[in-house]
Amino acid sequence: MNTSIAIIGAGLGGLTLARVLHVHGIAATIYEAEASVDARAQGGMLDIHEHNGQLALRAAGLFDQFVGIIHPGGQATRVLDKDGKLLFDQPDDGTGGRPEVPRGELRRILLESLPADTVRWGHKVTDVSALAGGRHVLTFANGATVATELLVGADGAWSKVRALVSDAKPTYVGTSFIETYLFDSDTRHKASAAAVGGGALFAMTPGKGIAAHREPDGVLHTYVQLNKPKDWIDSIDFSEPATALARVAEEFDGWATELKALITDGETDPVPRPIHVLPVEHRWSRVPGVTLLGDAAHLMSPSGEGANLAMFDGAELAKALVANPANVEAALAAYEKELFPRSAFEAKEAEGVLDVCLGLNAPQSLVDMLANHQPVE
Repeated sequence: MNTSIAIIGAGLGGLTLARVLHVHGIAATIYEAEASVDARAQGGMLDIHEHNGQLALRAAGLFDQFVGIIHPGGQATRVLDKDGKLLFDQPDDGTGGRPEVPRGELRRILLESLPADTVRWGHKVTDVSALAGGRHVLTFANGATVATELLVGADGAWSKVRALVSDAKPTYVGTSFIETYLFDSDTRHKASAAAVGGGALFAMTPGKGIAAHREPDGVLHTYVQLNKPKDWIDSIDFSEPATALARVAEEFDGWATELKALITDGETDPVPRPIHVLPVEHRWSRVPGVTLLGDAAHLMSPSGEGANLAMFDGAELAKALVANPANVEAALAAYEKELFPRSAFEAKEAEGVLDVCLGLNAPQSLVDMLANHQPVE
């Protein structure tokens, strides 16, 4: 197969695609806007699921390395009410099928499995245009250009490549997360550490909630969740961390001290994350020489599936290309035929998860879902 393959974005999906292709002797180049592998922190814990993310890692030949970075106890889940009363507590007995790993470590494993020149750092796409025969030319902010016979948009929520196949744009769902961290929590934040427990904590009420994960080395990673208009979150000056945290914490007046402290004691600058989605049934007509994966294809509300789906997309696209070495268009059509219904199902499920967590029946709706063995993430 001599097709020149350009993957835009060195996230988990793009890296998985490149790795599975590499396993089968097919070269691809990833163009990444970030200046280097260490340009920014890579987020918190990911639960990698048996039916998609783990299958992708097996296809990539990296399952053993994945097992080596699992965070023991990370699948534990508990639900508290706003007064700190325990409503649900599920320990991690090792049988949950959704082990937690640090995102940065998973990305490292994928990067190290690729030839050193696979990722071209500091290549931010500024323009993509179609040439004849399904080929495309990419222009980068650094002045470089490259022509490719197969272009894969793995470039996330605000994908530049998406416009080649779809007019859809992400829309705000009415919910924003605010991200904070506590460090050395078992020594310095004992009450909050006890509330979170060994894995994930969810303290939810209609329209607002606090979710937190225990990460290695006593780190507590918190996502404050609020149903608020976009202009409310935009009105907070997050360049003034103390003021921003105080404003967010006001929404939780009357909550248990150990829960509210997950906000007020935040030791990193709070990061606002307004939640955007693509249409549940997002799909496109076959466009020669280009396709999408991950959030570029199916941005949805947080549900624990995003990273898993991106990796699975990458592995499935690679397998389709391997199975159709002489006909790239047949491979892309086969991949998209499976991608669209899979994405639509998960996007609809994600809508439901957001309602379970922050809807009118929270937190009982969340307790009921977890009791029926349907984990949030």
